[in-house]
Amino acid sequence: MSDKIQNKLTSLPVGRRKFLTYSGGLAAAAAASTLPAPAVNAASKVKIGFVSPQTGPLAPFGEADKFVLADAREALKNGIKIGNKTYQVEIISKDSQSNPNRAAEVTSQLILKDKVNIMIGSSTGDTVNPVSDQCELNEMPCVTSDTPWQIVYFGRGATPKKGFKWTYHFFWGIDDMVGNFINMWNTIDSNKKLGSLIANDSDGVVAGNPKMGFRPPMTGAGYNYIQPPIFNPGSNDFTAQISQFKKEGIEILTGLSVPPDFATFWTQAAQQGLTKQLKAATFAKALLFPPAIEALGDRGVGLTSEVWWSPSHPFKSGLTGKSAKQVTDAYTTKTGKQWTQPLGFKHANIEIAIDVLKRCGDPGDPNAILNAIENTNYNSIVGPISWKFGDRRNPVKNACRTPLVGGQWKKGKKFKYDLVIVNNKLSPEIPLGGDLDPLG
Repeated sequence: MSDKIQNKLTSLPVGRRKFLTYSGGLAAAAAASTLPAPAVNAASKVKIGFVSPQTGPLAPFGEADKFVLADAREALKNGIKIGNKTYQVEIISKDSQSNPNRAAEVTSQLILKDKVNIMIGSSTGDTVNPVSDQCELNEMPCVTSDTPWQIVYFGRGATPKKGFKWTYHFFWGIDDMVGNFINMWNTIDSNKKLGSLIANDSDGVVAGNPKMGFRPPMTGAGYNYIQPPIFNPGSNDFTAQISQFKKEGIEILTGLSVPPDFATFWTQAAQQGLTKQLKAATFAKALLFPPAIEALGDRGVGLTSEVWWSPSHPFKSGLTGKSAKQVTDAYTTKTGKQWTQPLGFKHANIEIAIDVLKRCGDPGDPNAILNAIENTNYNSIVGPISWKFGDRRNPVKNACRTPLVGGQWKKGKKFKYDLVIVNNKLSPEIPLGGDLDPLG
C-alpha cells in the first residue's frame, strides 16, 4: 500500500473551524453569521438531514429509501413530544449520487442552509465518511450506519484512544464479517488457498490494508491469503488477477467491490476457467442485493455474502412496532420488489434519530442532542443500540456493533433467487434457513 494511503488512514481530520475553507461554504457562513440567532427554543419543527446514495453505482444501497421515508413520515405525522412540547418532524433527504464530494456538499447544505437539528447518513464509506467529517467539523450531532465501523472510525483518522465528539455509528465490523466468512469456509473441504480481490475505494483501502484489513484474521485462521494489488473501480479487465488466482490454485475467493465490478470480474472468471476450481466465493458489498444476483443469472447461485438484516431477524421497530418480517412484507406489497438488506438499517437510522430527539430535552441545543446520543439504550429493528463504551458491542467510543450472519444465494420460490442464512455461529439469536452448499 502506498504512503499516501497509509497517511490517509493515520492522519486526523482537519480542525473543525477549517470546515468552511474546504467545503466551499465560507460565503454562506459569513452571511449567516450576520443574522440574528434563531429562536430555536420556540421552534415548532425539528429537522433531520438524511444522506444516502440514490443514484450512481451505489444506488442499490438506496433502493428502499423512498419506502422507508414514506413509512417514517406516516408514523411521525402527528409529531413527537420533546419535554412538554410537541414538534412536527421534517426529514430532508439528499442524494449523494455515489460521490464522496457530493455527499460532503449536500451535508454542508443541510447543516448551513436547512439548519437541521441532527444528521443521519448511510451506505458505504463513500457516503458515511464525508457526511461524518462535515458533521464533526461543524459540531453537528450525527448518527450513521451501513458501513463496517472500522472504515468509519479508522478510515477517518481516529485511533483506539482518540475518537470523535459529534459522530456516532452503528453497524458490524470487518472482524465480524471476516469471522462469518471463515465460519462458512470452515464447513467446506478445501486446500485453504484463498484469493482476495479488493477495490481501491474508501471501503477497500481499509479492507486491503495489511495490518487492519482481511489479511491478518484470514491468515490467522490458517488460510493462505493471496491478494493482488487493489484495483481501480470501473476496471474492465481482470485477466491479471484471474491468471494469478489460477496459477496459485485457489479454491476459495473473497474480496470487496461494488456489484458492477464484481459482475465484470465474475463473467471473465467463468470465461477464463477460474470458477471451475472454486469451492466458495464470498464477496463483501457486491452480493448483497437481489438485482446484483439477477444480473449474474444462474452463475450467481451458490455465491455467499454477509447478511446484516433479513425478514427472519428477531427484532422489531421501536418507532412503528413492526417486526422485521412485517417491514419486508410491506415493502414487497408496496413495491413488488424483493426485500433488501439496507431496508432495515435505513429504518433503524431514522428510529434512533427520533429516539434521540425525544430524549434530548431541547432540540435547539446541539450539546443536548449529543448527550442523548451518548446515553442511547434503544431496541431497534436491527437489534439493540447503545454507545456505552466498554462491552463487546462497543469496541471504541463512537461505534456500536450489530449482529451479523453468513448467507448463500439459492434458487428461490416467490422470487428467482433467495438469500438464505447458512451460518449463525457469531449471532445464534438469528435463525438458520439452510445449509451451505459448496460451488461446483
